[in-house]
Amino acid sequence: MTTFEPETVPGQAPPPDSVPPRDSSAQAPTSVARLNDTIRGFIENWGSVWVEGEITSWNQRGGNVFGRIKDLVTDATVSVRIWSSTLQRLPRDLKVGDHVIACVKADYFSRTGDFSFSVSAMRHVGLGDQLEKLEQLRTRLRAEGLFDAARKKPLPFLPHMIGLITGENSDAEKDVHRNAELRWPHVDIRTKHAAVQGDRCVPETIAALKALDADPNIDVIVIARGGGDPQTLLGFSDERLLRAVAAASTPIVSAIGHENDHPLLDDVADLRASTPTDAAKRVVPDVSEQRALVAQLRARLVGRLSQRVKHDVAQLEQLRSRPALRAPGSVLTSRAQEIWMLVSRGRDLVERRVESGGRRTMELRASLRALSPVATLERGYAIAHLADGVIVRDAEQAPAGTRMTITVARGSVAARSDGEIPESDAD
Repeated sequence: MTTFEPETVPGQAPPPDSVPPRDSSAQAPTSVARLNDTIRGFIENWGSVWVEGEITSWNQRGGNVFGRIKDLVTDATVSVRIWSSTLQRLPRDLKVGDHVIACVKADYFSRTGDFSFSVSAMRHVGLGDQLEKLEQLRTRLRAEGLFDAARKKPLPFLPHMIGLITGENSDAEKDVHRNAELRWPHVDIRTKHAAVQGDRCVPETIAALKALDADPNIDVIVIARGGGDPQTLLGFSDERLLRAVAAASTPIVSAIGHENDHPLLDDVADLRASTPTDAAKRVVPDVSEQRALVAQLRARLVGRLSQRVKHDVAQLEQLRSRPALRAPGSVLTSRAQEIWMLVSRGRDLVERRVESGGRRTMELRASLRALSPVATLERGYAIAHLADGVIVRDAEQAPAGTRMTITVARGSVAARSDGEIPESDAD
């Protein structure tokens, strides 16, 4: 922890009456209360001091804040307390991971023997080194597309077997088992234990992940931890673990910490659960809810079928009430009468057409007969034509000796021409 310009130099001697008697021994021990009062009197003489560090814990209870500040170089930490009256004067956006400088004064509770620092002022210096590195990693992984929703795999509706990676005998393991079995009693969970903080966290978690991902019976993998300060959750923001999660073929659920914890694993995993309990609820369906849903769907199906049957029955009754179905013979009778009338009309029309056609035929026959050569032959005329059928119209066509055929009204006779007769002889 780096010290900045202390307002008063600590180490002043305590009041003489607060120092335990020199002859205190096993035969004449001092009381715990007097010892604590002595320590408190000594610490109260310390002045305020400005320190620089990184906020690793920030819990607000009853208007006051109880947290921890970590040294930027070593792992040394101190507990700090901020009263509500002081908190109102501090920046509103203070949070875990912030790089700050704070004016603190040592405080010792003589009743419990607890030691902490009261904060009277605090301001940002910048992001802590760890948070800055995490933000750089977050930016790089986002640019590579590891946070994209399109690459996240959907969870199965009802997994046959769940793979669980968590600490051995941890509350997270108990929460997942208890809540999953409450929701679906026959759920099967295969657990791989791994360290959930420290140097062993990342390699053991990666090994457990690869083992479960290679198991074809595992449908979904849950990585669970029961919360903690950002320092203990750093393993779940390690780039090696994040890339192993991104490369896994099995859907992975991140259930690290509580609602306000947010390691990078939450962004790379296929689903982020706020707590291990929430993970069990998100992965396993509730059997009672599913039964209620099935009952609801069955009731809706029965209602729809009943409504459809009632509608079809009503429509059938409506069709049956129509005259055509109520008295089919009436339709046939009316149609038969209509057909009889049409047949009668057709017969009359045909008879009139035949009669008219007969009269027209007789008229045409009479006209044809009047124009026919037969009528001329009936009046005593005859037609002479040569052997080749040419009608004789000129006497020169039939010189003496020419054979001819004479056609009269009833038959034909053969004749031979004696030559042309002079007109005087013809008369």
